Amino acid sequence: MILRSPAIHALELCAGAGGQALGLERAGVGLAAAVELDHHACATLRANRSEWDIRCQDLTTFDPGSFRGADLVTAGCPCPPFSIAGDQLGSEDERDLFPSALEVVRRVRPAAVLFENVPGFAQEKFSDYRAHLLAQLAGLGFAPEFRILQAAQFGVPQLRPRFVLVAMRRRQMRRFRWPEPLANAPKTVGLTLADLMAARGWTGAAAWTVKANAIAPTLVGGSKKHGGPDLGPTRAREQWMRLGVDGLGIANAAPGPEAPGDFIPKLTVRMAARLQGFPDDWEFTGGKTASYKQVGNAFPPPVAEAVGRAIVKALTSGPAGDRVTSHVGRRPAKVTSQ
Repeated sequence: MILRSPAIHALELCAGAGGQALGLERAGVGLAAAVELDHHACATLRANRSEWDIRCQDLTTFDPGSFRGADLVTAGCPCPPFSIAGDQLGSEDERDLFPSALEVVRRVRPAAVLFENVPGFAQEKFSDYRAHLLAQLAGLGFAPEFRILQAAQFGVPQLRPRFVLVAMRRRQMRRFRWPEPLANAPKTVGLTLADLMAARGWTGAAAWTVKANAIAPTLVGGSKKHGGPDLGPTRAREQWMRLGVDGLGIANAAPGPEAPGDFIPKLTVRMAARLQGFPDDWEFTGGKTASYKQVGNAFPPPVAEAVGRAIVKALTSGPAGDRVTSHVGRRPAKVTSQ
């Protein structure tokens, strides 16, 4: 459902396939614009929300001047500089876009900031880099906090921890409360994918559903430089195999009636998307590899929604003079320079 009167509006950087934007939309956050370099991801965003303002360009060349005063700046900066699956070069990695994101924050002067990344960013190895990031935000007038949020605690059937940083002005940050985990555990992989795995008449689908009786390991999307359409390194593939899933690649379709009952299936892009918390009607553009990378690199929409609701509540509650109301009721396209 597209929200017609969002409570606040966000400028999203490194938007990817829209997992965060979709979750924030559900939380009552409109999209002022989304900036994304990958043309397949840009096409995905346009295919699903034709009314969104999509800026398909490099963040380092993006001019945010026309979005000054947007309520929220969000960024899912590329994770390879901090991922345990990469070289962990941090600020030495050419893909580190935190400096560019901070420059946008400096120029836009939003009421709030939301950054998400891999949990590796919270490691001791990056403590100096992290402290510098926090100090930069504090110097811009924000009171930043960060946590590692477990996607499984918000209904995502996947072991997917994420580094989440939220920053607001101090008075509003005092009202911010991190979202509480859901009371119920997420469904298993088998129960989540049962209908998709049986869609083409595979006789072994019911038995497979019983075997896949745990939540998924973290889906790995790969970087622009490395990684193909598979489910990750050796250890991850071993975890998938215990669930009855072949992690060496992504299938074009679910197994059909010709597959034996003991066949070990691969996931399809749609199956992976459901494990990430995307709705089944969210369309991914590009070939199998491009589509899977979009899915695997996404911020799960249910987690983004939970954090978004907490941000909206902090910004729009409290004393009347302390609420963010400058863009309430406006459509995203109406956000202009101030």
